[in-house]
Amino acid sequence: MTTLKERITEDMKAAMRASARERLSTIRMVLAAIKQREVDERIMLGDAQVIAVLEKMVKQRKESIALFEQGGRQDLADKEKAEITLLQAYLPAQLSDSEVDAIIRDAIASTGAASVKDMGKVMGIVKGKAAGKADMGTVSARIKAALGG
Repeated sequence: MTTLKERITEDMKAAMRASARERLSTIRMVLAAIKQREVDERIMLGDAQVIAVLEKMVKQRKESIALFEQGGRQDLADKEKAEITLLQAYLPAQLSDSEVDAIIRDAIASTGAASVKDMGKVMGIVKGKAAGKADMGTVSARIKAALGG
């Protein structure tokens, strides 16, 4: 079984052979971000850490899209959207809203959380089950709402 990093490297080689410039550029950017984190932390990244790098890149692209659209630069916003599509191909399938809600309900029940003060306990459990499969900002807001915040 190949690691996610190996799969991305193989996709880069395929993009080179196919002369797919945009795809190649984005994949090289991903590999550079992975390599940078490995050098900074002096470790080899596993799949979970590579997913975290990809999620961060997707989040950055989403923020850029909002700014580009405000500035009337639809061409740049479209480029960022194309990069997000490519990045998301490497991320695990996203959980549906009902699946996220079920995980939150289970976490609240198992921790006995009663108020927003217990949010950290619930978030710890939910993060373990949903990391990489859901936007944690949205999940956090849902937990807060479920706890009456």
